[in-house]
Amino acid sequence: MTSPRAKSAAYPPRAAPAADPQVAERERVALGWLHTAHFLTSAPQLEHLPPVDLPEIAFVGRSNAGKSTAINTLTQQTRLAFASKTPGRTQHINLFGIGKQKVDDAVLADLPGYGYAAVPKEAKLRWQRVMGNYLMTRESLRGVVLMCDPRHGLTELDEILLDVIRPRVQQGLKFLILLTKSDKLTRSEGAKVLSITRLQAGGGEVKLFSALKKQGVGDAAQLLWQWVHPEGGAAAAEPQETPEPPEEPEAERLH
Repeated sequence: MTSPRAKSAAYPPRAAPAADPQVAERERVALGWLHTAHFLTSAPQLEHLPPVDLPEIAFVGRSNAGKSTAINTLTQQTRLAFASKTPGRTQHINLFGIGKQKVDDAVLADLPGYGYAAVPKEAKLRWQRVMGNYLMTRESLRGVVLMCDPRHGLTELDEILLDVIRPRVQQGLKFLILLTKSDKLTRSEGAKVLSITRLQAGGGEVKLFSALKKQGVGDAAQLLWQWVHPEGGAAAAEPQETPEPPEEPEAERLH
């Protein structure tokens, strides 16, 4: 699956370099890989999504949990994922390809935010069904990243989502909870919510994440790289070229 590359308007500051040179190199490779992300297609319903033969990583979360910001921070782009001006109105699944030398080896799926109070109940139920079907049946799905505002913790809808994917997690589906906006917490508050969420995660990884202070960006990038490249230890140690800024897409995605 090929598509023109999405262009980044500006480059946000990268995560602070790791003290260990090997860890720093793995972060560099993972971030360079994610920076190649480009728009592929948008679909209003699950049946409109094209099948892909590449590992797919889905980003999910409540409206206002910082999902679009997290995607843009991880990919070091400012216009890849769009946040609707009215939370809860984004009702399309957007797919982005990732791969070095313009050869995709993975797909990111940006799923609609859920739980916004102003959205009609019927729309909420419809998108719960769409997301549930996607998470339970999408054959190419390799991992799920759930965005959560740590000031509110996991909500009832987040717990429902965890219940939906739990059987697949037990079968090997990768799972990560990113506690976004962690810069708004004190150190002790961050440690407390991290401990509590790990107990709730049921086998998934949990990381504090701040787009503002770039906390957890390198760690999350490495984890996504490992999900797609389980043998990537040796590959990550190889020198990599700095990715060139992607080109502007010809068609604007739906959002």
